[in-house]
Amino acid sequence: MRHLLSAADLSYAQTLSILDTAQEMARVSEGPVKKLPTLRGRTIVNLFYEDSTRTRISFEAAAKRLSADVINFSAKGSSVSKGESLKDTALTLQAMGADAVILRHSASGAAHRLAESQWTSGSVINAGDGTHEHPTQALLDAFTLRKHLKAGVGDLRGLAVAIVGDILHSRVARSNVILLSTLGAQVILVAPPTLLPLGVETWPAQISYDLDATLPLVDAVMMLRVQQERMEDFFFPTAREYSHYYGLNNHRLTTMKNSSIIMHPGPMNRGLEITAECADSARSVIVEQVANGVSVRMAVLYLLLAGSQDEDGVLIS
Repeated sequence: MRHLLSAADLSYAQTLSILDTAQEMARVSEGPVKKLPTLRGRTIVNLFYEDSTRTRISFEAAAKRLSADVINFSAKGSSVSKGESLKDTALTLQAMGADAVILRHSASGAAHRLAESQWTSGSVINAGDGTHEHPTQALLDAFTLRKHLKAGVGDLRGLAVAIVGDILHSRVARSNVILLSTLGAQVILVAPPTLLPLGVETWPAQISYDLDATLPLVDAVMMLRVQQERMEDFFFPTAREYSHYYGLNNHRLTTMKNSSIIMHPGPMNRGLEITAECADSARSVIVEQVANGVSVRMAVLYLLLAGSQDEDGVLIS
């Protein structure tokens, strides 16, 4: 595997290989010396055309813990603001010797376009493209689920996960549906009909419009941010009504299994899709998801740039 563009690119065996490698990376991160020399001399570029805090910093931390050189590129304040194209920017980075480009872009398919072009000879990692996909977020979510609900081993068979909210605009939801189903989990999408995409019935997931009926059945609930910046029309009457029907609050928390966990890819709209009490409760693993993201992205960078593959395409060190 040369690139990571979609959760669909990953087989069952490759996904487990990444999660197992991430577990080893987490042990390194928890130790007194948090750096490995694995990618010394390699150059990794964070090429972000959209604002980001968690993903960009997470990839930067992951690369630096593997001793790579990191170049952070932001569209704001660069030649992109003067009209420079993705092609010309990529060619510039190629001339600088980039071994990997981590791309976040507002256009769905941008990462695929870069990977399939002759603009870069390095690996391309999709850090979110429009409303399409965000595969490393799905990987860190799977890692978090496995750690808390499967003792950190194996796949996710036997688990039920509800993904709640703005499915229509969520690249996180799309990648999670693919990856979690690959690992054997049951996925239930919960949203008003206006926030479900066309063709969602073909996804490997169940559909529900009733959050209260779904919560007692699942082992984890993943709340999604309402992406108002991507909404040109009205998808629900008021924020208060949305929160009433699809927001996670203390009352709904009491209906969940005692062992179930609360997740959120961030950033959160506290008081809209989730209350502050739920976000900060003992059941919440939201902050831990951020920490797990570093370990997972270390694993991805390691396996793409320093690992190899066996005959079955399984990533190995």
